[in-house]
Amino acid sequence: MGSASGSTSAGNRRLSLPGKESCWRQRMSWAMQCQSCLPWGSWTQLRRSLSGSRGTRSVYLCAASVPGAAGSYFLRKVLRASDISLPRGCVHYQGGSQEHSVQPSSSRHGLSQLRNVASSDAIKKHQKSLSAWFSHQPNEERQFGPSFSLDAVHVDPVIRESSLEEILKPSPDLTIQNQLQQPCSQVISLQNLFDVDACGRQVKNVVLYGTVGTGKSTLIKKMVVDWCHGRLPRFELVIPFSCEDLSHSHAPISLRRLITKKYQHLRDVVPMLGASNLKVLFILNGLERLNLDFRLAGTELCCDPNEPVPPSAIVVNLLRKYLLPEASIIVTTRPSAVRRIPGKYVGRYAEICGFSDTNLQKLYFQMRLSQPGCSGENSAGSSSGEQENLVEMLSRNLERHNQIAAACFLPSYCWLVCTTLHFLYFTRTVPPSQTLTGIYTSFLRLNFSGEVLDSTDPTNISMMKYVAKTVGKLAYEGVMSRKTCFSEDDLQQCFEVEMKTESELNLLEVFRSDVFRFFLTPCVQPGKEHTFVFTIPAMQEYLAALYVVLGEKKTLAQRVGKELSEVIGKVSEDIAVVLNIISKVLPLRFLPVLFNLLKIFPRYFSRLSGKDRDAIAHTMAEELFKEEDYYNDDVLDQINSSILGVEGPMCHPDEAPDDEVFELFPIFMGGILSRRNRAILEQLGCSIKNLAAFEIAKAMKKTVIRNSRKGLPPSELMDYLFFLHEFQNERFTAEAIRSLRTVNLSSVKMTPLKCSVLASVMGTTCHEVEELNLTSCNLDTSSLRILFPVLLRCKALHLQLNSLGSDACKEIRDLLLHDKCVVSNLRLANNPLGKQGAQYLAEALAGNRSLTHLSLLHTALGDQGAEVIAQHLTENQHLQELNLGYNSLTDTAALHVVEVAKKHATLDKVHLYFNDISEDGKQVLHSLRMDRDGVRALVFLTAGTDVSDYWSNILNVVQRNLAFWDRERVQQHLALILQDLESSRRQTANPWRKAKFLRVESEVKKMLGKLQHGTL
Repeated sequence: MGSASGSTSAGNRRLSLPGKESCWRQRMSWAMQCQSCLPWGSWTQLRRSLSGSRGTRSVYLCAASVPGAAGSYFLRKVLRASDISLPRGCVHYQGGSQEHSVQPSSSRHGLSQLRNVASSDAIKKHQKSLSAWFSHQPNEERQFGPSFSLDAVHVDPVIRESSLEEILKPSPDLTIQNQLQQPCSQVISLQNLFDVDACGRQVKNVVLYGTVGTGKSTLIKKMVVDWCHGRLPRFELVIPFSCEDLSHSHAPISLRRLITKKYQHLRDVVPMLGASNLKVLFILNGLERLNLDFRLAGTELCCDPNEPVPPSAIVVNLLRKYLLPEASIIVTTRPSAVRRIPGKYVGRYAEICGFSDTNLQKLYFQMRLSQPGCSGENSAGSSSGEQENLVEMLSRNLERHNQIAAACFLPSYCWLVCTTLHFLYFTRTVPPSQTLTGIYTSFLRLNFSGEVLDSTDPTNISMMKYVAKTVGKLAYEGVMSRKTCFSEDDLQQCFEVEMKTESELNLLEVFRSDVFRFFLTPCVQPGKEHTFVFTIPAMQEYLAALYVVLGEKKTLAQRVGKELSEVIGKVSEDIAVVLNIISKVLPLRFLPVLFNLLKIFPRYFSRLSGKDRDAIAHTMAEELFKEEDYYNDDVLDQINSSILGVEGPMCHPDEAPDDEVFELFPIFMGGILSRRNRAILEQLGCSIKNLAAFEIAKAMKKTVIRNSRKGLPPSELMDYLFFLHEFQNERFTAEAIRSLRTVNLSSVKMTPLKCSVLASVMGTTCHEVEELNLTSCNLDTSSLRILFPVLLRCKALHLQLNSLGSDACKEIRDLLLHDKCVVSNLRLANNPLGKQGAQYLAEALAGNRSLTHLSLLHTALGDQGAEVIAQHLTENQHLQELNLGYNSLTDTAALHVVEVAKKHATLDKVHLYFNDISEDGKQVLHSLRMDRDGVRALVFLTAGTDVSDYWSNILNVVQRNLAFWDRERVQQHLALILQDLESSRRQTANPWRKAKFLRVESEVKKMLGKLQHGTL
């Protein structure tokens, strides 16, 4: 005869019976007491096991509700002694795990009972409701179209099995690469989280942790959606809870009421949760938002799902396995909150490691950038090749550029990369539906909305506010000192220099554990392995801008003055109420004087704060118009290069440039001041008052607009236009644009986004533009379509060197025939217009009333194109100059054009040089003199025995276009010109004319020599 003991909530109970019969009676009596605790199928199996054990030696039993390690140990000992297999409902766990037990076939009776009632339909309704809710995409995702569903673009991050000892052990090295190089045996899939552990115990409680941005919430959403669609058959019911929602309520509530309050479809299922073998999974997302107390003195035991207790007590008892012990639980949290759950209640720790494999990053980009709706509805077919090209370029850059691969370790940053590329390449609406600042602000909202740095801290500071004050300071000092790499000393200067209290040190510890690697990552440049850089370079400039606009850049006196002003202001308001009451009773005349004295300091401080806003505007203007940045690429090209890399010969991709460029910094400052971004930042705990934004905008008029009137290089002008777009202040933009009469954007690669920005910004006014230079801007038909309203208002329009074809000429025809068109000078040189393009332009000439100068130099017209234009010239009454040079015209076409020009009312100059005109044709054209026929035909550098008045113009045109013309053909023409010059010089006897000929000959010979030696 032996003895054992087991602890219960009612106290200790010892069962020891001598003799076989008395032992049998005692065992049956105990089993009858346990009947109420067991499902019917389980009770039947237990009774059979007991009845079949007559004649065995004595055995010791304990109640099924015994919690804790002692009860678990005692129950296992009982089962070994009696060879009784209890059902799962009787077994309790240590550390969230249980020993394997043989589940009898009759235990399915409770499940079959459940499915025979309306519960099955209720679960289906629950699945439908959950699927609709968790498949709902935020506004940041809906902008990409319906094809961007969670099922379509989700890639599971790497999940690595961990342990509490590993979590508590300080990491010696923060390099992301070290985190990724984990043994393959530690990697575990989402479907296997509840498999048995290394000791063979069934896991019931799983803690899934990861830093900000690793994809915890998205993974849980995908898990729920998978269950709703039958892809998670392990569980028959999934009940998700947001710990943030639970933290807002402290009123007692029962578990059943908590479930039915959130999920009404489960009203018929909840009463049966504890009385059936239903496989239930509770999901507790964001445990860091709850303050849990696992001490018995802090949270009482509760095993009744109907008993009202605070929500935190429900969570604690679920994790203790005292409430619904058969339920499985998965908890997501940040690393700093993992220790809030005692290790004995956790069966498995798992860390979300993000996209630790570059192949996962490539897969994500492939899925997201190749979606049908990625390029927009209007251009889905035409942009498929561009989408594939983007994926290929991004893939190559990931392979050779370790820094961007380290950034895309976080799935959140992969989202930001794809969103930025979508903005850069597929924005075609006017005005653009998004701003770059808005993308970064929305990105921060997706990751930090409602997030408090530490829920146990009394200050309750928002995570984003803390980041703006600390990381923003580091970012700003880096921008001002023109550096992107930061040492540990730099971090201490920004994070620890003002740490004075225990609370501040605790906040810093939480920040380093949960958030630090979201913004800063170890540098991969050789020799800089122990320094840190911003995970995404543009984020440094965004946070620096936020730091300045929030007014965090203050001296100690300014901060004390602000706080003192607020205190005195509040005191003066309270005293005003008191004075109003007293003055009605006692005629104290000196009291108003005292009241006014109290108001002096706040008014004085408001004037000082106004100067601070002037300083913000001055900083913005100074950074926006830095002369050392004048000849860099525009900011949009810089962002594109940082993501996709630079094709062709270049320095090592991980080597920093000699001079760091921070041209996004002032643009982000303007973007943050826009109403929409201020509203989002308000949600993140970063408040920017309307009055402050108004005063900064007012101060900007004195600085920004004045500086913009200076001549800006094309790339800087594009940055300025982009700044105005980001600012989203129509009145301010209109006033700034009115001062721009000439817009020179030559050589700026005008993507659809830049065209949309130009059209949007210029569209704030209706004034005429004297000149718009879009030479060599990679324009196409869609670009002209986007810019159409702007082009109508331009007097001089330069569209040379844009590879515009006949389709583009169709758009130009519509432009010239528009009744509001004011274009008088149109240059289309060096575009392959062809015969069909000439047809469209001829139709435009026939109906246009504004055009006076048209250049079609080197546009592949040929004789047929020139003939078409000549036919329609008779219907035009305003053209004064026509350039048809270098178009392979022969004598017939050239003579026809000049014959028509002779009869034209206003046309007096036709350029025909570098065409295939014979000597006879030249003589005929030379005979058509201005003084006799009213037209000047510019064919050669000579005019009889004299030099043409336009010889320098012709040579300048040749020199400017040599880079785009066939050099062999140019050499042939220059040789003919040289022969013609020498022949004309020999025919004249005038010494002054001979000297003039010699001068022109030397210029031609010099050009020929440079061409032959390849130096021109």
